[in-house]
Amino acid sequence: SHTMNTELIGVLAIFLFSILLAIPLGRYVARVYLGERTLFDPIFGPVERLFFRISRIDSNREMTWQEQLKAMLSINFVWFLLSMFVLMNMAWLPLNPDGNPSMSPDLAFNTTISFVVNCNLQHYSGESGLSYLGQLTLMFLHFVSAATGMAAAVVVFNSMRNPALLPSAGQADPSPEGRGVVESTLSGGTSLSAAGRGLGNFWNYFLKSITRILLPISVIAAIIFAFDGMPMTFEGKDTMVNLEGDTVQVSRGPVATFIAIKHLGTNGGGFFGANSAHPLENTGYLTNAIELIIQFIIPLAMVFGLGFFLRRRKFALMVFGVMTVGFLLLVIPNMVFEMKGNPAISAMGVDQSLGAMEGKEVRNGSASSAYWSILTTIISTGSVNAMHDSTMPLSGLNEMVSMMVNAFFGGCGVGILNFYIFLIIAVFISGLMVGRTPEFMGKKVEAREVKIAMLTALLSPLLIMGGTALAAWAFVQDPSLPWLNNPGFHGFSEMLYEFTSSNANNGSGFEGLGDNNPFWNISTGIVLILGRFIPIIGPVAIAGLLANKKYIPESAGTLKTDTLTFGIMVFSVIVIITALSYFPALALGPLAEYFSM
Repeated sequence: SHTMNTELIGVLAIFLFSILLAIPLGRYVARVYLGERTLFDPIFGPVERLFFRISRIDSNREMTWQEQLKAMLSINFVWFLLSMFVLMNMAWLPLNPDGNPSMSPDLAFNTTISFVVNCNLQHYSGESGLSYLGQLTLMFLHFVSAATGMAAAVVVFNSMRNPALLPSAGQADPSPEGRGVVESTLSGGTSLSAAGRGLGNFWNYFLKSITRILLPISVIAAIIFAFDGMPMTFEGKDTMVNLEGDTVQVSRGPVATFIAIKHLGTNGGGFFGANSAHPLENTGYLTNAIELIIQFIIPLAMVFGLGFFLRRRKFALMVFGVMTVGFLLLVIPNMVFEMKGNPAISAMGVDQSLGAMEGKEVRNGSASSAYWSILTTIISTGSVNAMHDSTMPLSGLNEMVSMMVNAFFGGCGVGILNFYIFLIIAVFISGLMVGRTPEFMGKKVEAREVKIAMLTALLSPLLIMGGTALAAWAFVQDPSLPWLNNPGFHGFSEMLYEFTSSNANNGSGFEGLGDNNPFWNISTGIVLILGRFIPIIGPVAIAGLLANKKYIPESAGTLKTDTLTFGIMVFSVIVIITALSYFPALALGPLAEYFSM
């Protein structure tokens, strides 16, 4: 048990270090998005201006919420076409030293959608499934899909700002009409110029997310990774003699840079098939720790950044508190289940003092693997350093619940967006309970906003359980289908996990599922699109509607949203909506498997 204690201390240190790093990063993120001066202006300013000059985009122009969404969806569609072209033509395109084949159309569709939407569900194995050009194309999507979510989150942040707390108008918005907006809102009326204004510019936030946040941090991480032994080369497979004396071909490539942004952008799509359980994708304890920290810091920093951005630290602490409680309630049980080991194996007289080690790497250990299994599912990274299919039934349940909630920290930017939906519902229910018109951040929350929030919240159960039901029905019609290695409760869990992971833009999987076939490639592809864009469109639309409303100063009757009471309210809303939606499906899968052990 001495090893267990050191393993626990290691995990605790990683958790606390993530939070300590995220606070200054949150302040920096807020400064970047507010357009305030930062240390790196001289470096990135000229680069950004060059991009905007070439693309003829006026980055100071205020965009309405409809324009923001149009920009986001159209650029995502361009990336879709670009990636489809590369993946379906890798065989003859350059940077293919190992002569890997092109992808089939249905696999290219699934992979492209998956990487465009920050999910990175992988129905292929990187060693044999991609050329280096394919890997670089997906690495490009690692950057832009993370930045898309972050930019959308900032648009929503803008809608929550109190006009009275804005810095001198000139600093907030260099354009003259921006100054008028602030004055007109302060005087209580909404002038025509104010309508739909104040939400900022999608392109500006998108580009700055990449140049000032994602790029610098991933460069630092990639340098550490390369020094720690991750491959960073464009040469093909290396021939080496292993410890058993066999001559083997070892896949390599530009791995270090890929893994840095894979985690920082909460993407999770690995360079190799085994993901971060692969020794060249996660070379030792140091890289394991850094991969755990960097995948956590942007979701954390967005929460702290919200407090600095709005100048409402108490509100950000309430959000942080709710998310952290949710995270701990999922991660602590998983660490206990995995460290206790498997009773079925104990019954055979096998020593389980290292924990349930099937599907785990000894160098990572059961504590760190259990911590990773929840961190990666709660923040929609979806990278794995141990096989989730082998975790204990209740651990599998917690991994799925993490993705079903998808709002305890959540992915880059989109975690906050999902949480925002629960906030709006909680404000509405609290308003009904005290008999007042619900208000949030000085804006009335009315029927339209609540309808959008409810539809967004109900979309996930529809996609996840509708998809699983369809798969189960198809399998019953034709049991010879090649996808279930273990029918029964665990097989049901595998199918449920695949759709949950697709909907949550997570991408981890219960890998016993044979998923590279048209049914899974197309069905999960559709869930991927809807599960990504509707939870972005919903909050941005609500933010746009609220931004257009008159600002109501706080009064004695205002429901405070930065209190412990309201935190408990939001937490209850999340638990109730998630529990009621998914309990029946979870009872058929992981719970049934647990009780049958």
